[in-house]
Amino acid sequence: MTEALSRTPARIVFLDRETLSPETKLRTSSFPHELITYGKTAPGEVADRIADADIVITNKAPVRQEAIAQARNLKLVAVAATGYDVVDVAACAERGVAVCNIRNYAVNTVPEHTFALILALRRSILAYADAVRRGRWQEAGQFCFFDHPIRDLASSTLGIIGDGVLGRAVADIARGFGMRVLFSAYKGSTGMGPLYTPFEDVLRQSDIITLHSPLMPSTRNMIAVSEFSLMERRPLLINTARGGLVDEQALADALTAGQISGAAFDVVTAEPPGADHPFMRLLDRPDFILTPHVAWASSEAVQGLTDQLFENIDLFWAGKPRNLVT
Repeated sequence: MTEALSRTPARIVFLDRETLSPETKLRTSSFPHELITYGKTAPGEVADRIADADIVITNKAPVRQEAIAQARNLKLVAVAATGYDVVDVAACAERGVAVCNIRNYAVNTVPEHTFALILALRRSILAYADAVRRGRWQEAGQFCFFDHPIRDLASSTLGIIGDGVLGRAVADIARGFGMRVLFSAYKGSTGMGPLYTPFEDVLRQSDIITLHSPLMPSTRNMIAVSEFSLMERRPLLINTARGGLVDEQALADALTAGQISGAAFDVVTAEPPGADHPFMRLLDRPDFILTPHVAWASSEAVQGLTDQLFENIDLFWAGKPRNLVT
């Protein structure tokens, strides 16, 4: 261990503890340390709070070049998430600061949430529950009523955009329902092999489209006005991946125009969305669901993420770093 790493106790600063559920237990690191936790940290507070830190933990609090330059003891930024765009990775690399992230922790919770949204829309569950609350059942005067569409999943076609561990887990569930599964090739690509269907064909053939892609320059707004025009079967569109994969105004317009049958999103480009966000005008529609970025947040998954987070820190301090992004 280097002299810098042998300084005891090490100072670990967690910038946004409240991004993890309160019942989640934080492991005790195996080396001498002082853990300082903040519920939330505004961007302007980061530099001061990490100035003496050896290790910084962040989920959504931004760790940018200005703060990194002032953190004289900083060795590691441990991101409590898979996405690490909140960290200036280049600035860390220039300073010799490692960055690590979380991987493969949501293999059950995100696919389950995806199908909860699919089933809720495909069977109009929220719409019927709301109708019952409003007295529609008594008004109908019989054992049931048929105000909203109900469709089976069996024999329908599910288009999956993103073939990582989450996309494959969604496919496994879909096959259990008797669905036909199409994995999309990358937008604009050819020759990906027989396991993949061209992107445009997935849009044309799918009854339900679900997104499980990372947000990169090549995937930002990959579904926009022209893509909605290709959706011949008026599919449901599900996004439990990242805000920004879909042009959100185009989504609102497509839903209003009937180009798609419904949409359910767990992620938005700005979280929380402002009052003027296009999605906020859709909330009263029976064919739209917005959940507050909780697809990842089962108790089991959040605890698994937290355990992995502190394992990453322990391994780094022991000279055996893993999940490095630099």
